[in-house]
Amino acid sequence: MAPDTVSLRYFLVLAQELNFTRAAARIGIAQPALSARMRRLEAELGTALLVRNTRSVVLTTAGAALADSAPPALAALDRAWDTARSAAAGELGTLRIGYSLSAGAETAPALVDRLIRGNGGLEVGAVPMATPEISPAVADGRIDAGITRGEQPGRGVRRYLLRRARVGVQLAQHHPLAEHPEIEIADAAAYPLRLPDRAANPVIHDQLSALFRDTRPHPRFHTPAVSFDMSQRDLRDGVTLAPAGEAAVTAQPAGLTWRPLRGAPSLTIHLVLPREQSPLHRRIRAVAKALAHELHWLSD
Repeated sequence: MAPDTVSLRYFLVLAQELNFTRAAARIGIAQPALSARMRRLEAELGTALLVRNTRSVVLTTAGAALADSAPPALAALDRAWDTARSAAAGELGTLRIGYSLSAGAETAPALVDRLIRGNGGLEVGAVPMATPEISPAVADGRIDAGITRGEQPGRGVRRYLLRRARVGVQLAQHHPLAEHPEIEIADAAAYPLRLPDRAANPVIHDQLSALFRDTRPHPRFHTPAVSFDMSQRDLRDGVTLAPAGEAAVTAQPAGLTWRPLRGAPSLTIHLVLPREQSPLHRRIRAVAKALAHELHWLSD
């Protein structure tokens, strides 16, 4: 059986000092205690490590060999402990994050960047996913975490509010309503409104369409053929307006701008984690919470 590491570390101090009094003082223990430790260490190894006399200490051949070989062995052991502690703290491993396209402009990149910068032992991969697929993928372990707009349904997961975002509309820079710093909901409803396909995100589709439920006449909703239309021709031509959260400002295509809707409730962005959480999951949550506080994502 290997000797205890405390005695081994004490031996290395003694091997440097070659004096029990100085070594005991440096370690911070009584000299008799250090002598007892060394006798026990020699008994465990079955060989003498030191030759003692009234004035000095001399290393035996075995003692010199141990003084040479012990430091790298202890350093390797220290690294093993540090690795175990990092894993227990959720600072080590491979992290897979799925995010909805609408969260990819600002929220997901900010969280991924913070996770990478703050945890050198983490490998982080982030992939865009269809919103309805994210919660099931977290629940069955295909991904470790998800970022979604709205409180998406799903079993086997926990959702944590990550961000509140003002609701507004994307519109052409030359559109008449773009002249206003805020737009009335009724004024926006006078134009065809471009909404995401309900199959792609029923929660957000319903929340956005509900903004205009009480306007008269009822607005006309336009759903593009794909859930994320890169051309946005109808918007740039001023034909439609697109209700959207304020994150749209950070990824604004040429020719478009964004204006808030006066009195509209906030959209929400949620971090999705499995119900049973590992240290890695708890680490993600702690980093996300700190980031949300720092960037004022949950301010009213």
